[in-house]
Formats: sequence, C-alpha cells, structure tokens
Amino acid sequence: MEVIAFSILSAIVLIAAFCVIAARNPVHSVLFLILAFFTSSGLLVLIGAEFLAMLLIVVYVGAVAVLFLFVVMMLDVDFVELKQGFLNYAPFGGVVALVFFAEIALVASAMGASRPETFDASPNAETNVEAIGQVMYTDYLLLFQISGIVLLIAMIGAIVLTLRHRPGVRRQSVEEQTGRKRADAVELKDVRPGQGI
Repeated sequence: MEVIAFSILSAIVLIAAFCVIAARNPVHSVLFLILAFFTSSGLLVLIGAEFLAMLLIVVYVGAVAVLFLFVVMMLDVDFVELKQGFLNYAPFGGVVALVFFAEIALVASAMGASRPETFDASPNAETNVEAIGQVMYTDYLLLFQISGIVLLIAMIGAIVLTLRHRPGVRRQSVEEQTGRKRADAVELKDVRPGQGI
C-alpha cells in the first residue's frame, strides 16, 4: 500500500514540477507549485517525518507560494516579451544545466562509496523534531545562520520590487515638516467683526 501511495504521489510531484516550468500563465505556475508542495508533504508523511510535512505546508504553501502569487499579480511584467528572448539564452542555460548535473553525479558517487547500509535518523532523540533540533543547532549552526541572512535579503528584495514612485501622488515631506520654524508656520491675523480673512 505504501509503495502504491509513494508511486502516485511521486508521479504527481513530477507532473506538477514540469507544469510549473511549462505553464504559459505565471499564476498557473504558482498553483502547480502549490500542488507540488502538497504532494511533497504527503511523501514526507510516508517516511514518518510528520513535522517536516506540516512545516512544508505552513511555510512554503502558506507563505512562500502566496507571496509568489501576490508578487506575480502586483508586478506588471510582460511575460510574452520575456519568453521571446528565451531562445537567446538557451545555450548558456544548457551549459549551466550540464555543469549542475555533473556536480550532482560527483556528489552522489562520492556519497554512495562511503554510505553505510543502515542509517538511524534519530540516534539520541525520541521524535523527529528532537532529531532535527539536535542536528540543526549543533552540526549546522553556521549554515542555519547564513540561511536566515539569505531569507532577510530575499524579504528586503521583495519589498524593493513593490516600491513604485508614481508622479503626481501627494506625499508628506518629513524634511520640510521638521525643518519648519514657528515663525513661518504661525501667523496672527487681526480679523475685524463681520469680515473674513
């Protein structure tokens, strides 16, 4: 039963991942990405990592994919014009892909030579949450801090992308307000009865 569920979920993940890069509409791409995240969380449940499955849904589906959706809908990007120049960069992209797959093959062959037959996911922990915490905050503390900095930079970049300075919009000038003197701001008028200013 688990093999059948694994096969179905894996097929859905692969199809959804292909549709992410093949869809013409960027909103459809984000929706296929959400489907890939959901089915990936199902695969994590199958291997017994319930916390990671919940984290994948909450963080990636609930935050990152929704952020992608809002950015795609808020930015007026002409995707037709971008796709017209895609073929110009196809050779360079192919070279980068070959280098990437060569690196993956080298790492996989190096790991396969020294990999033990059995692997205990939680040697000193009762649950997978404790095992993740022990490994993350001891062996990979520096990488954890670097990933936090990368996420901060990505958040600042998303804010910068949405900033637009449109002409003709009324805004407050904080410099003029704070630099204004009382003599320039307050003016006494001698108003006579029955007459306006």
